This record gives sequence, C-alpha cells and structure tokens, in this order.
Amino acid sequence: MITRMSHVCLYVLDQDAAKAFYTEKLGFEVRFDIDMGEGFEGGGKGFRWLTVGPPDQPDVQITLADCRMGHDEQTAEEVRALVAKGALGAAVFNTDDCHKTFRELSERGVAFLSEPAERPYGIEAVFRDDSGNWFSLTQPRG
Repeated sequence: MITRMSHVCLYVLDQDAAKAFYTEKLGFEVRFDIDMGEGFEGGGKGFRWLTVGPPDQPDVQITLADCRMGHDEQTAEEVRALVAKGALGAAVFNTDDCHKTFRELSERGVAFLSEPAERPYGIEAVFRDDSGNWFSLTQPRG
C-alpha cells in the first residue's frame, strides 16, 4: 500500500541557478546535493541528485533535475525546449497570506504572471521559476 508521496521531479535548465532560485528566492532548504558519480545517467559527467523543499515540510523533496535525467540526447533537448517554453512543471504552493507572500517574493525578484486574485478555491497568484516552470501560489479558501 502506498502511504505518501515523498518526491516530485521538476526539470530545470541549470541546476545551480535553480538551486539559487529555490533557496534564495523561495526560501526552500536543500535536502540533498550529491554527485552520484559516472555510473549514473547524466551525459558521462556524473549525475547530480539535487533536492529542495519547504522548511515546514521536511518529508517533501522537489528534485531539480537536469533535463538529461532518464533521456537520450534528442529527448533531453525536447524536454529543455518544453521547460523553457513554460509547457511543463505546473504545481501549487500553499500560503497563509497570498498578498503578503506575493509582495515578499516579488521583492526577491520572482517573476509573476498574475497578481493575487479571488478564485473559487481561494486567492491565487501565478509565477514562473528561472527555468520556465510555472506555479500557483494559493491561499486556500478556509
């Protein structure tokens, strides 16, 4: 029986830049940043296992994956193009105060696609990370 989800994978264009974005701009913590060695995928350079997560959710890890992870060169390039285009990587991050978090993240340089607005499910603003993945920042209706 499955008991919970522990990891989710986001493809990113540059793991170092993504690590900085998620830790410095969103305030997440690094869970793992490990060179897995050349025996793993990664174009012959060794494979980097990089995960981050919200400080108050230690059991959740977001894998910031190189687009080559699990893919041949042609597929990796196709994935890179889709990520950069904003066609992949949608998720929802909850907040207790969407307006306040919107202001804080905007001040840190997060690019928002929409400002906080009333929705049937709560207050939502939408932003992109530095790779093109987009996210709903949602204050759920309570």
